[in-house]
Amino acid sequence: MAKTKNSRLRRKDGVWDPLKTSATDKHRAEAVPKTPQTLSPAYRLAYADEDFLCREELRPIRLQLELMKPEMLLTERGIKSTVVMFGGARIPAPGQSAWAARNETQRANLEAASVYYDEARKFARLCSKYSAGFDFHEYVVVTGGGPGVMEAGNRGAADEGAPSIGLNIVLPHEQAPNVYVTPELSFNFHYFAIRKMHFMVRAKAIAVFPGGFGTLDEFFECLTLIQTGRMEKMPLILFGEKFWRSIVNFEALAEFGTIAPDDVDLISFVDTADAAWKIIQDFYEHHE
Repeated sequence: MAKTKNSRLRRKDGVWDPLKTSATDKHRAEAVPKTPQTLSPAYRLAYADEDFLCREELRPIRLQLELMKPEMLLTERGIKSTVVMFGGARIPAPGQSAWAARNETQRANLEAASVYYDEARKFARLCSKYSAGFDFHEYVVVTGGGPGVMEAGNRGAADEGAPSIGLNIVLPHEQAPNVYVTPELSFNFHYFAIRKMHFMVRAKAIAVFPGGFGTLDEFFECLTLIQTGRMEKMPLILFGEKFWRSIVNFEALAEFGTIAPDDVDLISFVDTADAAWKIIQDFYEHHE
């Protein structure tokens, strides 16, 4: 049989390998003589031209790439479901100073909140211990990848020898991944919207610890998706009932009529990891 002109692009198993083609093309482009024409930005391969990819008109492509890259890698890893952990980056580990405090009141509050670091770490251990029974394909801990409560979540998974996911985002501060995120599952995002999609797409439970604007944004996004039926109902657990009731008057919303009275029941309040894990266990015993 005569060889087709593209037969060199097949692997030995007969499967097309377009990535190999792209890599070959890029190598050839780099090997051409250096002339004013080849050095011009216009000559660069489109997928290898960072300036081109960062143009405003290419935003839809960048959004798609941010959606596809983590999805492909998580699928290849076989991760089917996750337990999402949201919470403040500024909450220190017990015994550490509150690096983000701007005054003594904040320092006292944040250092007292270190109890949530401990509970987040313990909660992640409980999730990861259960995940081991599924070869770490189900109930995998996912956090925002940063410090504070996020670090505690990834650290708790690491305590059990379990993988965990970190979904970092480019910010002026607090954007570096904590050292406990599984390196192969450490992702970085530019777009908040795509990052949120990855938090939600595999979620089987959501645990929210005290935090700031980012935590509130994530919590209300999840709550709205569940309330409107865009997500399956699942455990949505708030750690620290006193904290949450002091900053959000859920009953007042129901009394005023801007939410239904039973919308408040979408939320569970706990103060300990054991109580949170029991809610998850009870929920899936009745729904699976």
